[in-house]
Formats: sequence, C-alpha cells, structure tokens
Amino acid sequence: MNPLLSKLQPYPFERLRRLFEGVAPSPGFAPISLGIGEPKHATPDFIKDALAAGMDSLAAYPATAGSLPLRTAFTDWLQRRYGLKLDPARQVLPVNGSREALFSLAQTVVDGRRSPAPVVVSPNPFYQIYEGAALLSGAEPYYVPSVPARNFAVDWDSVPEAIWARTQLVFVCSPGNPTGAVMPLDEWKKLFALSDRHGFVIAADECYSEIYFRDEPPLGGLEAAEKLGRSDFRNLIALTSLSKRSNVPGLRSGFVAGDAAIIKSFQLYRTYHGSAMSGTVAAASIAAWGDEAHVVENRAKYRAKFAAVTPLLEPVLDVRLPDASFYLWAGVPEVWAGDDEAFARALYAQYNVTVLPGSYLARETTHGANPGRGRIRMALVAETAECVEAAERIVRFVQSGPQGR
Repeated sequence: MNPLLSKLQPYPFERLRRLFEGVAPSPGFAPISLGIGEPKHATPDFIKDALAAGMDSLAAYPATAGSLPLRTAFTDWLQRRYGLKLDPARQVLPVNGSREALFSLAQTVVDGRRSPAPVVVSPNPFYQIYEGAALLSGAEPYYVPSVPARNFAVDWDSVPEAIWARTQLVFVCSPGNPTGAVMPLDEWKKLFALSDRHGFVIAADECYSEIYFRDEPPLGGLEAAEKLGRSDFRNLIALTSLSKRSNVPGLRSGFVAGDAAIIKSFQLYRTYHGSAMSGTVAAASIAAWGDEAHVVENRAKYRAKFAAVTPLLEPVLDVRLPDASFYLWAGVPEVWAGDDEAFARALYAQYNVTVLPGSYLARETTHGANPGRGRIRMALVAETAECVEAAERIVRFVQSGPQGR
C-alpha cells in the first residue's frame, strides 16, 4: 500500500461520529443537524429537466476537456460575474466538483521528489482535502492561522521565509470555510508578490462565492489578478462548483480557470486520471451556469435565515454575521474552558442538535495552539424554521450551564 496513506487523519465527520458514540440524545427533541455543509434547499426544476434531456449523451465517452458549449458556459459566467475574458479553449476545464479538483490539482502541481520536501501552505482552520492532497502528493502541509481580531484573515506574514522558499502550492479559501472571511485585494497583492518571488501556484477555492450577505459580491482570485494587472493569471487557478450556488451537491459539477500553462498540464493529468465530466452532467451544468435568477433566490433564503438566527445566538455565543458562506463560526462560552468537543457532545445529548467542534477543522500550530479550539461550526443549510429551532435550543442549552460534563 502507498505508505503516504498512513499520514491521513480521520475526516471531521468520522471524529464527530466517535465523539457521539454511546450518547443517547433526549427523545423529547427531534434531531437537527448543523454539522455538515450539505445544501438542503431544493434543486431547481430547470436543472433537473436539463439533466434528463441530456441522457442520450450516456451512449458516448465524454472528453476530458469538455465540449466547447460547456467551456463557453464557464467563461460566459466569469464574464458576467467578474468582468473577465478567458479563452474557453485554453483557460478553463470542467471538473467533478471542486473537492475532486482540489485534490488532483495538488498531484499535478507538486514535485514530491524535491529535497528538502516541498511544502503546501493551507489556512488554519481549513477544508481537510487541502491536507490530504498535500500529504499524498509527497509534500509537507504548513498551516497558517486565521486571526479572529482581523475577521479571521489568514496571517500570511507569520510564514517564515524558509517555508516560502520550499512552497510549491498555496490553498486559499475565500469566502472561507469555516470562517466565512473574504480575502481583500491587498492580501491578494501580498500573496501574488510571494508567488512571483518563490514560484508557487495559488489554488483559489471559491465554492462559496455566491452566498454572501453584503451588497457587494466577494472578490475572486482571478478578479483580483485582473485588477492588479495580472491578466495572464500566472501561477493562479480558481476553482468553483455548482453545489452551493445551485443546490446540486449530488451533481458533482464545477470548473477550474486561470493560468493556461497549468490548465494544459492539469488536462494531461486528468486524461489519465479518468475524471471527465459526463455529458449528462454537462447538459445540466450548462443550464445552471446560464441562469442567475435561481442563484439570487437561493442567496435571499440564506440572508433571511442568517438574519433570523444570528441575533438569537449573539447574546450567548461569540458569533457574528460572516462576510459570506453558509456557516456560523462561533466561540463557546468561557465556562466551557475552550472545550469545543465537550460542548458539542453535551448539546447533542441534551437537545439533539449537532454542531461540529472547531478543533476538528484545524491543526496545532508551531506554538502548540489549535486555532479552532473553543469554537464550533454551524452549517445553516436546513430551512429557516429548523435553523431557528436549533438556535433556540442552543440558547437554552447555554443558559442552563455546562451540566453533566
């Protein structure tokens, strides 16, 4: 077996399952899960209709590069959303969801033969695929903490120069999971300068870009590059998907865009990887990327939901409305002494509400601190009434104190 597999850590939801082993939640409360970031809003009918209409394509093998109409749907959306003009033949590729692409991009980019071992830089807390992709590419992960006092901005300045010199890939998640923070233009400028100096690739994970709460949509990585005169998008790849935007997590559809040279190598890797998008999925994807009305409606639902839930939780938890995404990243009360696991376990036992301990989404830094410790992630993906009910239970739970610890 590949010895690198032994370096992989259990996925957060496996750890959560173990945490809840032996716990019988109160039978007086119906279960409500805020633990998994899986969209629960209904998939629009027109997407399902397009999927059904594309069934004839099952009789043919799909091309790794996708069809020109599919790639043009990507570039047309990038034009409308960010004002960008990309070549559909050279600067975009279909992928089977951003998760698959994040992992395989690292296998394409990282040269694990380097000595000393190459480094892949990740925000901390983070989406665990970043870590797994780094480890299985033969690289060492380096975790850069997010700073609560700066709205959970990633502290790029804390990375030693010796680490940057070994870095081959940097994962950026904006809007962030789990914090919802959006990276501003000056931070992009800083990261681009570091990339130019050290030659590393930037992978911009933007799957939450269409769920936001301000009037202005979140800045994208390609958009930032264009604003800074980097219209060739050198050493930059943006990744996005339809899962959150269009409520189709089961479709496994997204695309990557950016540096044409990286796209060319990524396409070669994917040809052997066997990850071409089905023509049936492509038909539904073209329809989804071409429509914004359902996205506006979806965003309005999240805005209403967060407007109802956040004020309920603010008096009892260290929490505020994020910039974007569908998570609340909340600090547990001081009486819990930073024990996010105990908080989550007791909440589940007493009120049958599932939240994810923040420490499961982060790693200890070189100073021995886990930036997720003492926090919980709540995914407000269910309908508003259920999320409000969960918030009301959490309020009662906090007000009752840490009983039965």
